[in-house]
Amino acid sequence: MFARSPVLNQSGPTEFFFRVLTTVPEFQALLFLLFLLLYLMILCGNTAIIWVVCTHSSLRTPMYFFLCNLAFVEISYTTVVVPLMLSNIWGAPKPIPLAGCGAQMFFFLTLGGADCFLLAIMAYDRYVAICHPLHYTLIMTQKLCAQMVACAVGLALVLSLQLTSLIFTLPFCGHRQEINHFLCDVPPVLRLACADIRVHQAVLYVVGILVLTVPFLLICVSYVFIASAILRIRSAEGRRRAFSTCSSHLTVVLLQYGFCAVVYLRPQSTSSVDEDRQFALVYTFVTPLLNPLIYTLRNKDVKGALKKAISSKAASEAL
Repeated sequence: MFARSPVLNQSGPTEFFFRVLTTVPEFQALLFLLFLLLYLMILCGNTAIIWVVCTHSSLRTPMYFFLCNLAFVEISYTTVVVPLMLSNIWGAPKPIPLAGCGAQMFFFLTLGGADCFLLAIMAYDRYVAICHPLHYTLIMTQKLCAQMVACAVGLALVLSLQLTSLIFTLPFCGHRQEINHFLCDVPPVLRLACADIRVHQAVLYVVGILVLTVPFLLICVSYVFIASAILRIRSAEGRRRAFSTCSSHLTVVLLQYGFCAVVYLRPQSTSSVDEDRQFALVYTFVTPLLNPLIYTLRNKDVKGALKKAISSKAASEAL
């Protein structure tokens, strides 16, 4: 899948090393425990959403179908990054081969792109539910929902495959390369190439526009119609419930798209590697962690299903 660069004939295959976050052993242990705890919370929270949606028939609606898929993508997305990151925090930095770096970049971009497309699909689902409630079940059929998720994953896969393949045709100067990041992301890897990368940066911007800007604009358009429909609702309780449903999704959208746009769409000449690494921590840890919290704490249906599942399990264990 990945073309070999001319540097491979110099002194063996090219290897990458991730720059350590800190060299102080005490801080290394603290960061390891912190990121491990966050990772476990992400796994538990998103797994709980999948389990609740799959085991409660009352939650088998398009909105929760998309939420279940989003939770699965979040689990996969963080699993591509965090275990390798933890292994490099604890102990000496470990090399990652060229193919391994390319594989991580490919899956990271695919799952990240699918995440962004799913958020846009969820906005469309809310638009249909609020603006066309009488036709909601006719429009959002099970077949259409499955097709939309498949298209989101397929489009993300094609775009990430093209971008990753293009980047790994570049020559990298030297046998051992240090990536100033905790993962094989596109901007820090591009900085290590010893060739003209203007074309590759242009392709990155095009992919960024397709994955970030276009879905975000569609979300904005959806919410303009949603806000207009909500304001026409006569009941104050109805307006409150509609705003509550949409505000959870909108919070996740602003976090995800905002920090990703800063990393991938701003000019490389004005970007800071350290800032990019900090922003990457947000969409690697914070957003996947907030998803289950936001969608459960602000959603009566999910909270009710969770309480019912926990109470029924406790009752069965008591017997």
